[in-house]
Amino acid sequence: MKKAFTMLELLFVLVVIGILAAVMLPETKSTKLREAAIQVVSHIRYTQHLAMIDDKFDKADAAWYKKRWQLIFVNTEASSNQYAYSIYSDANVGAGFDGNPNFDELALDPMDKTKYLSGGGSGGFMTSDSRANKNMNIGLSYGIEGVDFKGGCASPTVRRLTFDHLGRPMQGTIHVFNTSYEANKLIQTRCEIVLTSPEGGVTIAIEPESGYAHIL
Repeated sequence: MKKAFTMLELLFVLVVIGILAAVMLPETKSTKLREAAIQVVSHIRYTQHLAMIDDKFDKADAAWYKKRWQLIFVNTEASSNQYAYSIYSDANVGAGFDGNPNFDELALDPMDKTKYLSGGGSGGFMTSDSRANKNMNIGLSYGIEGVDFKGGCASPTVRRLTFDHLGRPMQGTIHVFNTSYEANKLIQTRCEIVLTSPEGGVTIAIEPESGYAHIL
C-alpha cells in the first residue's frame, strides 16, 4: 500500500515552491517600460495589418505610394523629450502630402471607434483631445524619455516606420519619395527601436522582409 506524504514532506515542497517563486518574480515583474514596449509592438503589427489589407495602389494616381500606412513618433506639445506616436495614412489635401499625422488621416481605434490611434502631439491633434488614445503618449503614460531608431532604420531625425502592401517594412519620409520604391528604402537588416526611461531601456526589433515585430 502506497504511503501518503508526511507533513514534513509537504512543508518541504511548499518551501521549494516559495523559493522558486521568489527567484523568478524579478524576471517576470512588469514595468512601465516593458508595458510601453508591448503596446508599441502591438501597434506596429496593426500598422502592418492595415498596410496589407488597404493597398493604396491606384494607377490613376502617380503619387499613390505616399498614402501607405505608417507609424510615426513625435515630440508632444508638452516636452521635447516626451514622445507620442500615431498611425496614419498621409493624404493629398490642403498643402498636399506633408508627412504629418493630421486628424483626418489617423486610423480609428478598432477597440473604440470614438477614438483615434494617436497620442497627439502633431497636426493640431493634442493628447488632451477626448478622441486621442492617451496611452499612445508614451511619455506621459509610461515615462518614456527617448525613442531611437537604430540598425536597418537608423536615423538621428526620422522616427517613422512604413509598410508596403506585402507587409515589408520601409524607412524614410515617404512623402518626399519620387517613386514607389526608392533605392535602399526597403529595410534590409533588422530595424531596432530603442525606448528609454528612468527604468532603463528596451529594444523593439522589426525584421526585414517579414516585418515581424518583437521585443529583444
